[in-house]
Formats: sequence, C-alpha cells, structure tokens
Amino acid sequence: MTDTTQPLIRLVNLSRVYRTETLETHALSNIDLEIQRGEYVTIEGPSGSGKSTLLTLLGLLDAPTSGEYELAGVPVAKIDAEERARLRNREIGFVFQAFNLIPEMTVAENVGVPLLYRAGVTAAEQKAAVAEALERVGMTARAEHRPSQLSGGQQQRVAVARALVGKPSLILADEPTGNLDQENGDQIMALLDELHRDGATLVTVTHNPRYAERAERRFWMLDGRLEERAARAA
Repeated sequence: MTDTTQPLIRLVNLSRVYRTETLETHALSNIDLEIQRGEYVTIEGPSGSGKSTLLTLLGLLDAPTSGEYELAGVPVAKIDAEERARLRNREIGFVFQAFNLIPEMTVAENVGVPLLYRAGVTAAEQKAAVAEALERVGMTARAEHRPSQLSGGQQQRVAVARALVGKPSLILADEPTGNLDQENGDQIMALLDELHRDGATLVTVTHNPRYAERAERRFWMLDGRLEERAARAA
C-alpha cells in the first residue's frame, strides 16, 4: 500500500560534480528538497544553472555524487541498476523539450513504449491504457499516424500521453513548451494543469515566468543551488 504521509521526493544535501582531468564542475550543490504527492513544482533559472541536471537525477537517469535521494520512500542509492530501472518505469513519466518520439513507430506504439518494460501488463491492458491516454490528450484520431505527420504541438501531446500511460506517481517535464509557439505552449501547459488537478505530481523546468506562476511552488536555480520563491497566491 502506498504511504501518503511521506514525501514522494526527499533530497538531503544532494550534490552532483562532474570531473575531468583539468576541470571540476559543481552542477548541483547541497540541495535539500521535499515534494509531497500531488504537488505542482516549477524550477526556473538561466541556462547552465543545473535545472536539467536536477531533473535527470530526479528521473533516475543519473546518480548524485553525494547526498541522499528517496523516491516514494525508497533510498535510491541502496538499489541496483535493474531495480532503479523498474522504479523509474513504475513511478516516473517524462516529457522532454525535443518530444523524443520514435519516428518508425505510430503514435499508439510510441505511447505504449513504457508499458513494454513493465512486467505483468497484457497486450489487452496495454491497448486499453494507450487508448485512454490518447483520449486524455485529444489524440485518438491520430493513433495510427507517424510523428512526422504531426505538428509540434501534436507531437508534444503524444509525449504527454506517453508520460501518463503507466499512471506514474511523478511527471517530470523539461522545458515542455521550448519547441512550441505560444498557442501550442499554452495548450500543453493547460493539459499539464489538468493532470495536476486530477492528482498528478508535476515537476516542470521552464524559462517562462508566466508558466512558472501556474505552480503551487516555485524554485529558482543558480550555480547549482536551489532557492524557493514565494508561493502562488490563492
């Protein structure tokens, strides 16, 4: 049973350092952060400030140099790579700036990719989950199209469907409107708002202050350090 009393995300003194023979880069420095289930968090900051590095660590795509990370009560450092992959597949959905759709696959096949790696999901269950996710983002009619046949806004809707198809605890969105015009960007953010209202936990990286204001909690990142800003007005 899921423990709803503990934070979904808990970071303690988290740091990430990249080292070469001649250079040491502190991408993240001593970050403490707790995010509860159902919260909507945005992270702002200039390019190179560490935002995407933090999202990569939260998504279990990289490991910290030091510090602690607990996801859904699981200390990430204490599990092996295979279990980390299972935890990522079960708990996390990703939305990327570049969409990252597989061009050879149809829309429906792209959306179903996370379920291919989830044990115990039958073909019928996968088909039903994909249909539900596509309906949620308004892309049912495009299920058999290829990504090249879609506009940028439509491709990002497919990416959102892929992120939510497995009903993850956490959705991570890295500049989800970065490759879109304002109209399509607004539509994607409205879709994320809707997912949050339905209970999703969202962590979004954005350069757009107007989009950042939609969140319950706003953070500013600079030189690898995270600072919380004033909460959204009720």
